[in-house]
Amino acid sequence: MTIQTAFTYITGAISELYDEREAANIAHIIMEYLTGMSKLDRIVHKTKILSPDQKQRLQAAIEALQCHEPVQYITGTSWFYGMELLVNKNVLIPRPETEELVEWMVQDAAHRHRLHLLDVGTGSGCIPLALKKSLPDAQVSAIDVSEGALEVARSNAARQRLDVGFLHLDALNPQQMAGLPEFDMIVSNPPYITQSEQTSMQQRVWDFEPSLALFVPDNDALLFYRHISEMAHSRLVSGGALYFEINEALGKEVVALMEHIGFTEVTLKQDMFGKDRMVKGKKI
Repeated sequence: MTIQTAFTYITGAISELYDEREAANIAHIIMEYLTGMSKLDRIVHKTKILSPDQKQRLQAAIEALQCHEPVQYITGTSWFYGMELLVNKNVLIPRPETEELVEWMVQDAAHRHRLHLLDVGTGSGCIPLALKKSLPDAQVSAIDVSEGALEVARSNAARQRLDVGFLHLDALNPQQMAGLPEFDMIVSNPPYITQSEQTSMQQRVWDFEPSLALFVPDNDALLFYRHISEMAHSRLVSGGALYFEINEALGKEVVALMEHIGFTEVTLKQDMFGKDRMVKGKKI
């Protein structure tokens, strides 16, 4: 089997699950994963024969894709903010929309120095690593309740050579949160999908990505926003800011919650797709 026929084989095998463009993108990712060759190199060497090991890995990848496994978990990597990050089933796959949240914070931090930043529920570490990359003189910390997630995040920090401090803490435990120092900015992309919304999600999300990082009870959709907002209001310096990524259906509710807790200038912002996706509030 040549590189070209392998590419065609992948797209055909997943054509019922993905549209033509997405299937081609996935095939390119798998082929680079198998061969270590760029798209241009694969075009030049399209008649190169795959080794027996490569063919075996190709078949395993196709079978995983046909079971709806995300391609990022198959390759073990995902791109975020110009960084190739490690991912596995202990962490969510970073989303492009979250880059917009990071960019919002970076813009707000322009011309400010030696800020102390905290990410709550860090997962792969994508948010604090992107912040540290953009704001090198900031002190960046991150917490997560999952030891498996923290292992991935620490590995990503080492690979990117970025100094971020990671702590094993539960955002829903006020006693643990009370031990944190003061911060200039706090950010979180917490679980925000209600359990009843699961049926409308793609199978490859709810079958493979960690439910701990996705779902909240139907009867308390603002669970994490409430706990994190209360913690942030006590741990932020005067003039500090809290940033959230949110469920698009809960924008007004999150704004009202933050205002009730005492945040001012609470702003609801849309993402690149026109969905209510981010909220920011300031502490007086």
